[in-house]
Amino acid sequence: MKKIIATAIIVFILAIAFANGVTPSYVVNAPGVATGIGAKLLCSSRFVSGLSPEQSFDDLVQYSSILQYLDVSYDDANQEITTSLFGMATKTASYQPGLGCYTEHDGFDERSTADIQPMPVFNSRWPHGTRVETIDAQMQRTLDAMVAEDNNNGLDTRALLVVKDGDIVAESYAQGAGPDTPLLGWSMAKSLTSVMLGNLAYQDQLDVDEQLDFASWSEDNRADIRIRDLLTMTDGLDFSEQYNPGDDATAMLFTEPSASGYAIARPALHAPGTRFNYSSGTANILSRIYFNRTGGTLASSLAEYRAHIAGPLSFQHAVFEPDARGVLVGSSYLYASARDWARLGQMMLQGGVLNGQRIVSEDWVEQSTRPNNSGNHKAYGYQWWLNTGDAAPRWPDLPADAYAAQGNRQQSLTVIPSENVVIVRLGWTSGRYPANERFAEIVGALR
Repeated sequence: MKKIIATAIIVFILAIAFANGVTPSYVVNAPGVATGIGAKLLCSSRFVSGLSPEQSFDDLVQYSSILQYLDVSYDDANQEITTSLFGMATKTASYQPGLGCYTEHDGFDERSTADIQPMPVFNSRWPHGTRVETIDAQMQRTLDAMVAEDNNNGLDTRALLVVKDGDIVAESYAQGAGPDTPLLGWSMAKSLTSVMLGNLAYQDQLDVDEQLDFASWSEDNRADIRIRDLLTMTDGLDFSEQYNPGDDATAMLFTEPSASGYAIARPALHAPGTRFNYSSGTANILSRIYFNRTGGTLASSLAEYRAHIAGPLSFQHAVFEPDARGVLVGSSYLYASARDWARLGQMMLQGGVLNGQRIVSEDWVEQSTRPNNSGNHKAYGYQWWLNTGDAAPRWPDLPADAYAAQGNRQQSLTVIPSENVVIVRLGWTSGRYPANERFAEIVGALR
């Protein structure tokens, strides 16, 4: 009887879907994407961020109404989440300390065999440690009021933090988050991935003008793609950054064991260096380059990352999640506290140096924040969004030199060199967030 009911429900849903113009590709791929995004995000929200099952599920279903029909099984003892949709496409995501969560795939055991411990926590002053003694009372009241107003308006702001002249002057939290809560930055991870490539360049292990040695690229015009083209999203690959079932981004992130493998397999669409195409696939190719240049194993690449990136930045509540293949998902899966995200911004503000250690060259920072040479969208550097470069500024009320890491759900890490300011905003906003107006108000209050 249950099978008959389930079949009837599926037929009913398909009828409605086709009547409303939903494509067959969408329908075919929807169950796998739904259970994949469900298992992955619920696992990380629960075991990385420490949010409640109720909050985690509320966040998840904002992406699509179909997700409310997921059957979800929480295994807190083994730190696993299993999901299915009307009995179909069952997926399990598991958590490992220091590695976070990813969906399980048969034949891929890189994550389960790795022994990675969390980063150490220091009691020294920020940015090296957790101690913050520089809060400005008036600025704190301003941020508290902003967060309260945001959430009264349904914007779901969870962290808002301001750094001025190298000090945290205010930080406000809500909805279960605090100074130690690792929160998902989504595409803000791309900016850190750029820094990781920049560190390899600083160590003379990488040249942005070199071409790649992927075997599948050697016989067509993908052989002409340079690392610089990937950094500026002008690689010319045919990759759809849409978020419907059947599109490249969702297939790569929620159904594949190797995010970078999926992206590398995409064909060329344009000549390299000519057109900007925002692509999470491109960021994951950059992550694969980092993986290959640092030993080609999860253990070796994470050791390099911790020694030359996370350690010098003094990340203390951050988890960069690898896929089942063992490659960090450089497009999307960095969970970090607002203070850790601010460390990344402060390093860029200081020309590549933080905590007395150089992470990237000053020239890399300058190149990262310079408009690209594409013919259609120039206000993007090395995985950083720029305020200038196109016909109109991105944030008209902010200084021209502002740039930012940005992510889905309106995550942002904004750096304003002329004001010596870094602003971090983390939350779960489904629509527009007034970043231009909010951050301009903050800058004005700091003057």
